[in-house]
Amino acid sequence: MELIYGTGNPAKLKFMRREIRGLPIELISLGQAAERDGIALADVEESGRDPLENARIKACAYYRLFRKPVFSCDSGLYLWDYQTGEMLPEEVQPGIHVRGRGGRRLTDDELIAHFTGLVRTYGTILARYKNGICLIMEDGRRYESMDESLWGAAFLFTDRPHPKRIEGFPLDSISLDIASGKYFYDLEGNAQDVVAAETGIAEFFKSVF
Repeated sequence: MELIYGTGNPAKLKFMRREIRGLPIELISLGQAAERDGIALADVEESGRDPLENARIKACAYYRLFRKPVFSCDSGLYLWDYQTGEMLPEEVQPGIHVRGRGGRRLTDDELIAHFTGLVRTYGTILARYKNGICLIMEDGRRYESMDESLWGAAFLFTDRPHPKRIEGFPLDSISLDIASGKYFYDLEGNAQDVVAAETGIAEFFKSVF
């Protein structure tokens, strides 16, 4: 089955293809679907209060546009003091605004600079992504979840960026595995995938199909 993935981020598309490999699903990006179907894409305002609301807003907008099976995901990033276990102050919690609030989104470089600055202020930071997903197959058939199985594994932020960088996933370059203390990029394979999500994505699609 062909599914349109409601993202224009090529790194997220590659990640999702790895997550669902082995399932009878062919993912195509928004850009691919729009070019093939001759549809003009417009920005969708992500005005939700949490990752699931934002995923739902995007999926509904893209389904109205394409009238074909489509899904969207959204994430919120939450931070704790690694030494004390206490959440960092509300004013520095990214939540669903990882790229910043307001009309201007931070670039990859600006995002890295912002989070390394937080580490220098608060010390080692424990972080975790909470994810929501919404899939629309047809009118009246919508499936969604923000179950903890969809969330990423907890990890650490460092203020010393790894030389490797993947466009669209800049924070991976300052992310450390808790158990080993190593950069995920220095571990085997695509170890950093557990930061974005653990095993729940494939299980979500299996439950639907």
